[in-house]
Amino acid sequence: MKQKILIDQIGTSHSFETSPKRIISLVPSQTELLYDLGLEDRIVGITKFCVHPYHFKSVKKIVGGTKKVHFEKIRLLQPDIIICNKEENTKEIVDELSKICPVWVTNIITIEDNFQMISDFGQLFNCRTEAQKWNDKLAFALSDFKNFIKDKPMKKAAYFIWKNPFMVAGSDNFINELLKLNHFENIYDNKGRYPEIELKKMRLEGDPDLVFLSSEPYPFKEEDAFEIGRHTHHAKTVFVDGEMFSWYGSRLLKAFEYFKRLHLKL
Repeated sequence: MKQKILIDQIGTSHSFETSPKRIISLVPSQTELLYDLGLEDRIVGITKFCVHPYHFKSVKKIVGGTKKVHFEKIRLLQPDIIICNKEENTKEIVDELSKICPVWVTNIITIEDNFQMISDFGQLFNCRTEAQKWNDKLAFALSDFKNFIKDKPMKKAAYFIWKNPFMVAGSDNFINELLKLNHFENIYDNKGRYPEIELKKMRLEGDPDLVFLSSEPYPFKEEDAFEIGRHTHHAKTVFVDGEMFSWYGSRLLKAFEYFKRLHLKL
């Protein structure tokens, strides 16, 4: 293959003589996507949070988390490429890793960005057919879901991701895009990306119909639901699967089915 120049989602230009054969993935949802694109044999390193597919943690080298990585372990794996994400991994980590090999950084805010990432991986890893298949499946599922949701009324929602301090999903992130797609109007979408909020101001700041408590990164309990719910007039508090709202990549296919079941419960 002749020199291939490709530009990642933060605008960094990379040139490759051949398609990268040794991949380290530092983002759980992207590890799952690489596996679904048929690249299992090329993945040499993952994070401790890469829980899908399940068997990876026993056969792949764990190189740390998403925010703290073990640079020496990564160097010894002799990767050809490291896959990061603008939100999951810090700029400092990316800069340091760039001394080892090219670091491909994704930036996923919208569903369109997700399609772009999959196409990019198709080009990068020479698996265009698989990538196209996934994008076709996702496009079909998206159009089916839009059809399912079109007559559902808008409901005001707050999506909690952390406690002590309480933090929610705000604007300019993938969770908010999926809330909008579901006709959930995020009462905090004017407060920055992941704002800290005060429970006692929740009624004033939008008084949601629905309070979503995400399963990750913080494991909310029943008593949290009670505490948060008391600060609304009549909100229904719902525990939701954080992977379905925050994981991009191939996971989105399962998310559309999950959202349909969620709406039937509300």
